[in-house]
Amino acid sequence: MTEKLYYNGKIISMSKQEVEAVLIKNGRIEKAGDLKGVEKAAGKEAERIDLQGKCLMPSFIDTHSHLVLNGQMSRFANLSECRNWKDIVQTMKAYIKEHKITEQGIALGYGYDHNFLEEQKHPDKRVLDQVSQEIPVVVIHVSGHLECVNSPVLRLCGIHPETKDPKGGRIGRISGTREPDGYLEEAGMGLAGKVMERISMDLDAMMEGMQEIYLKNGITTVQDGASSRENLWILKKMADQGALKVDVVAYPMITGDGKELADEYKEYDRNYKDRLKIGGYKIILDGSPQGRSAWLSKPYVGGEAEERGYGYWEDETVKEYVSQAVREGKQLLAHCNGDAACEQFIRAYEAVVEEEKKKEELRPVMIHCQTVRKDQLKRMAKLGMIASMFVGHVWYWGEVHKRNLGEERGDNISPARDAIDQGVVVNFHQDTPVTKPNMLHSIWCGVNRVSSGGQVIGEHQKISVYEALEAVTIHAAYGYFEEKEKGSIEEGKKADLVILSQSPLEVAPDKIREIQVLETIKEGETVYKV
Repeated sequence: MTEKLYYNGKIISMSKQEVEAVLIKNGRIEKAGDLKGVEKAAGKEAERIDLQGKCLMPSFIDTHSHLVLNGQMSRFANLSECRNWKDIVQTMKAYIKEHKITEQGIALGYGYDHNFLEEQKHPDKRVLDQVSQEIPVVVIHVSGHLECVNSPVLRLCGIHPETKDPKGGRIGRISGTREPDGYLEEAGMGLAGKVMERISMDLDAMMEGMQEIYLKNGITTVQDGASSRENLWILKKMADQGALKVDVVAYPMITGDGKELADEYKEYDRNYKDRLKIGGYKIILDGSPQGRSAWLSKPYVGGEAEERGYGYWEDETVKEYVSQAVREGKQLLAHCNGDAACEQFIRAYEAVVEEEKKKEELRPVMIHCQTVRKDQLKRMAKLGMIASMFVGHVWYWGEVHKRNLGEERGDNISPARDAIDQGVVVNFHQDTPVTKPNMLHSIWCGVNRVSSGGQVIGEHQKISVYEALEAVTIHAAYGYFEEKEKGSIEEGKKADLVILSQSPLEVAPDKIREIQVLETIKEGETVYKV
């Protein structure tokens, strides 16, 4: 029976209780309160841990990312530092050489962002053919919604001038012709599936490394969004081996084989087994705003007159999927970046709730919410719909959004202030591997709303530090129906904690992102320490 007593630090309980000390016993919080009372409850053998003025608070909870995909992407060529096409070509050539890739294999890169390349354009086949004209080359955009391929990929996959754009996707064409230029958007990415089957992965290396970045950032609960059959097989293997250091919540696609997977993995249905559970379903309704494929009600700026992006599904189809989730009593997460996609999800949920007359609290989640409007947030509050915001967009693409959406809409991306004021539960995520799972950076973004270029993006949408902390702790736990187990330092809850170099409530708001994660604790055991 292990007991640990933490004291002499800045303890943020995320509850209404003032806490001076915390006693952990058997992986749970045994006592929290004033030091004398906690010491009285501790046994003689309890390990006393002097925080020396550091900050102890509940560990962070990831509300939307792709755990297995992050492990896979870590094995690809990293294009995030590339600043022009030449960098991409050189990086991919070096990757091919290092990994001894042949014509029978595939060279994969991930993380380029055309918004930050000198050319301000995607590296199409004319660029990637410089990497190789024999080996298939695929480079995936940082958003995960777009990719570029070289000529061998187009040839092997039978993508030619007569190939039609798939529904919910697009094939790039050389200007003035029907010839594919190697750019594939949204559903168009599926056309390259034949060569993507060539991916081989060192599964053990991938599994060993994919949790570490979360633990280093103080996160002890992680989502695997859009879980495939392969993802669940990998996660179950890790769970069976006792290899999961974090709790993992998986959400298979309701538009795919989600129902089959939920039935096959019934023992994990909304119930942790060896730190793995299936939380419900996911659906994707549109694309990426920085890639201009998010579905908007009003056109993008600087493009064709009616360029609004597009939805993935017809209204009736979305309603059928929502109805399925509600009938099964399952939580549904919907990827909605554009306000037209937000509207489709809200309207479908309103209609189904009215028809089904179900009173069960299902806590549907709108993922990303980049351009959700105030009038839509009011309706979300009535539905009990959670807003899970990728608030880091403010920093990474704030100026890109203002360029693509105009001043007003650009200033209102990730509208956390409006959402909270309308009574919507808000949590934050980083959509890893799109960006690193740095919760302190997300907190900083929500509070300061400063872009990488130094602009304030929507002063009126700033929230308080405490509200931002709620978004990554107790409100994040609420999104998983786990607020009675996690998200605050209260007696009886899991001892999922993080020790920070300073308290986010006591440093200057613009210094929050400089705070360091010193230690991550999962159920009383240290799983990461500087």
